Amino acid sequence: MIPSLLDVGIPRHEAERLLMVATGWTRSELYATDPTPEQLDRYRSLVARRREGEPLQYLEASIPFGPVEVRVDERALIPRPETENLWEHAVAALDDAGPGTRIVDLCSGSGALALALKARFPAAQVIGADVSEEALALAAENAALNNLDVEWCKGDLFEALPTRVKGRVDLIVTNPPYVSAKEYETLPDEIRLHEPKQALVAGARGDEVLERIAGEVYWWLGIGGWLFCEIGETQADRALELFGGWLYCEIRNDLAGRPRVLVGRKGARCC
Repeated sequence: MIPSLLDVGIPRHEAERLLMVATGWTRSELYATDPTPEQLDRYRSLVARRREGEPLQYLEASIPFGPVEVRVDERALIPRPETENLWEHAVAALDDAGPGTRIVDLCSGSGALALALKARFPAAQVIGADVSEEALALAAENAALNNLDVEWCKGDLFEALPTRVKGRVDLIVTNPPYVSAKEYETLPDEIRLHEPKQALVAGARGDEVLERIAGEVYWWLGIGGWLFCEIGETQADRALELFGGWLYCEIRNDLAGRPRVLVGRKGARCC
């Protein structure tokens, strides 16, 4: 029965994942037991929503991100492998963090970066900031889900941060809006119709938010402090131009070999 259930007009691995959601079973258990009528009804409903373009991650309701599990819904962007790769770079750079270490996640969204950093460096002080009240509510839910203590601040970029950390931040990570208005119109419907536009589009050019971050980040970092910023794959030269006047910078590739991570450091060589 299971093989026929997976032939539903979506990729087989997606059908398996939705059947796991509907039943609560592991993948191996799917092939050992027949679903109940109630589980089948739920599965068919999930498949119908997926065929209509609803993101798979929203249907699954949560995803793993580094050492944490985060809920995802239309209040925030879906954390993607590129952002998890940014987290890995940041962890490797910081290496260790005691009680005096200050970490900031700008444009925090679901809170995935802030929470994964707090899980990795439990003694550090971690602040997550976002302009969206809805996103911060989701981030707070995720903090409770993972039993992690992060300070959430509402506001536009650095305006959200408490002045007590100005010039004293050891690590800033951010996945800011970096899509242009024109590029947004070419994105798949799955993204445009479900994920928040505000978290994607920076403006007419696409580098407007990067420009604003570059204009202030120097004053918030402590000496030797790190910046890890996700950028669009065509924005490497522009990002170096924006941040290079303030920080020692380099661009690193993502797992697909695309230039997607700007790394900057204040008052010390980047690497």
